[in-house]
Amino acid sequence: MTTTFESFDRMWAELEPIGRAPETGGYRRHAWTRTDHDLREWFAAQCAARGLDLVEDRAGNQWGWWGDPDTTPGVVIGSHLDSVPDGGAFDGPLGVVSALAALDALRAAGVEPAVPVGVVSFVDEEGARFGIACAGSRIITGALHADRARALTDGDGVSMAEAWRRAGRDPRTLGPDEEALRRVGHFVELHVEQGKALAVAPDGGDDLTDPTRAVAIGTDIWPHGRWRIDLPGEANHAGTTRMADRHDAMLGLATVVQSARSYAVALGCVATVGKVDVVPGGVNAIPSHVTAWLDARGEREEAVRAAVDAVAEEAGRFGAITAEESWTPTTTFDTGLVDRLHGILPDAPLLGTGAGHDAGILATHGVPSGMLFVRNPTGVSHSPSESASVADCHHGVMALTAVVTDLCTVQDAEPTGGNG
Repeated sequence: MTTTFESFDRMWAELEPIGRAPETGGYRRHAWTRTDHDLREWFAAQCAARGLDLVEDRAGNQWGWWGDPDTTPGVVIGSHLDSVPDGGAFDGPLGVVSALAALDALRAAGVEPAVPVGVVSFVDEEGARFGIACAGSRIITGALHADRARALTDGDGVSMAEAWRRAGRDPRTLGPDEEALRRVGHFVELHVEQGKALAVAPDGGDDLTDPTRAVAIGTDIWPHGRWRIDLPGEANHAGTTRMADRHDAMLGLATVVQSARSYAVALGCVATVGKVDVVPGGVNAIPSHVTAWLDARGEREEAVRAAVDAVAEEAGRFGAITAEESWTPTTTFDTGLVDRLHGILPDAPLLGTGAGHDAGILATHGVPSGMLFVRNPTGVSHSPSESASVADCHHGVMALTAVVTDLCTVQDAEPTGGNG
């Protein structure tokens, strides 16, 4: 695997500077920007160097194919290249680079696939610019309606439709793509773990050396959603308005932030307000309007819903309007595929996750999907501190190579079916 690891290391080094913010060390790789263009060009060049047939679907997701998926559905591996604001290097790119390295390993070993093998780079997985996570996979599956997608706007008021036009694309072509989905027989997404489960030994202590805990097999994704909360107020002078006369939208926000935490703790889920927009936004001006975005997730759907309902009720005392922007119920990965992955990687732990992924969107729309997670020593993600050791990244490549080899060479490699 030496050549394969060298391939991984080289690609990782090439990607490392793209979209990195020197002042924070984090990444700003947002959809349909100049940085996104550079990432797409990088992926296209990697596909060309390997002789893959590069195609795009109706959401702009990029697929590099070894073989013809229009005759036989193929095995697809990959992830995404975009990031959250000032995010880490591993969330998404680790899966894309590992997929390309695994394909190199297959070829170096002389593997002759019985079905096509594809590498995918999904666009706008994080939703950092337009607010909807997994937009690329949601659009092609129809989970995100094309009209709604085109109308989404970023912080500068630029719509997705306009962003497409600026990128030289026709937004009228954006929409569901059944043809792209029919080409996928199995999808396996490798991703850095966004928690610390693999870095904790069974006895509760840290263990970053056990090779059997370098990679886990995903079993399910917790239910999760995003809500927009609009809190009204009245603009006024911060220095001359009596406290009794103030209608400060920030007071409602403070209640939302506190109640989100307290109800999540009480109900056994997680919730946070991670984005806020304040109008007029002056230091010496009482806010006339605050918009807050609530993210809530948990193992049990009823707990998440109850927490959000309670926060919305608290916010309602301040005249707030709460609107659901996205919701994804519990996603159980294809049970037959999970069993098969466990047979290929018998020592790998089984792991559920609270993070959403393109694999989860595809799984809920009939595509047999699964995930592999690579150990994260600190559990930190969506941050410049996000990390994985070189050794564990290489373990991930080996695990992904073993999975793809089995799925693309065993003659009964038909879609397994049986989600959840």
